Amino acid sequence: MKWKIVFWALIILAGVVVYTVDDQPVRQMEAKKNSQLAAVLAEAPKVLVIGQRAKSADCQLKGSLPDHECSPGAIFENTTKEIICVPGYTKTVRKVSTSLRKKVFAEYGVSWPQPYGSYEVDHIIPLALGGNNDIANLFPEALEPHPGFQEKDVVENYLHEHVCSGDIDLAAAQVQIANDWLGVYHNLSETVIKDYKTRYKSWAGSN
Repeated sequence: MKWKIVFWALIILAGVVVYTVDDQPVRQMEAKKNSQLAAVLAEAPKVLVIGQRAKSADCQLKGSLPDHECSPGAIFENTTKEIICVPGYTKTVRKVSTSLRKKVFAEYGVSWPQPYGSYEVDHIIPLALGGNNDIANLFPEALEPHPGFQEKDVVENYLHEHVCSGDIDLAAAQVQIANDWLGVYHNLSETVIKDYKTRYKSWAGSN
């Protein structure tokens, strides 16, 4: 009987050792990405400076990024961390009419309407980070190819959580997502991305 107990104890121990060894590259990769992301956000200015909207036609999507001449981003004045971190805040300020959505699509030369779930009129600086509903802060973002609006949602939720926890400065988060949200997304580990997609379900379904 004792030899069976010893045998199974060794089997379990061997499994733990193998799991730990196999898990090391994953942890190392996550640590590297965390370090890279910290560097990206550390370089973002602490004071938000947004460019002026320079044109309202012939706007060109640049992959998953908007045309910054048409859509530089815009925020509600005097928005603070304390305001945006109140649960339910975004529901109190969200206001994008159908006519405004159509105008956004028209400026980018995208036909209206699109098949359900294929596009969304996205806030470049999300409401959850102090963005407003001005057309300068809106652009038509596609679901595919990836990364698309579901992946940007991951970045928005990640930044919102870390701003509210005090890990990231609000202005730095606004600057980064306005200029290059992909810079954050590509430095998130697969584990983090999966976690956020699980906890924050997209209205368009999951991929």
